[in-house]
Amino acid sequence: MKDPMELTQIGVVHSPYKTPAECPRQPSKSVQVAEIEVFEEYAEGLKDIDGFSHIIILCWLHKSQGHSLLVVTPWDAKPHGVFTTRSPRRPNPIGLSVVELIERKG
Repeated sequence: MKDPMELTQIGVVHSPYKTPAECPRQPSKSVQVAEIEVFEEYAEGLKDIDGFSHIIILCWLHKSQGHSLLVVTPWDAKPHGVFTTRSPRRPNPIGLSVVELIERKG
């Protein structure tokens, strides 16, 4: 039996992208700036983050709908296992990005 898992939201990403179609396939190629709001009760966890040039962001891809275990990528017409791709259409729509930390406010 699969055990359910629970996540606790610790913040919100404020992004210029409003739909999944607007999001870049490779975040490292984007020049857009987003703001990450960390809820006050978790702010202490940001202590010393100023010393880093880049941070790792895990996020829930809340606009992803459904999932496919095989997906076709923009790079070729062959189906690939979803876990070998960056497709947001996965059983647990968790995204991962390494981003440049421009500044910390607050």
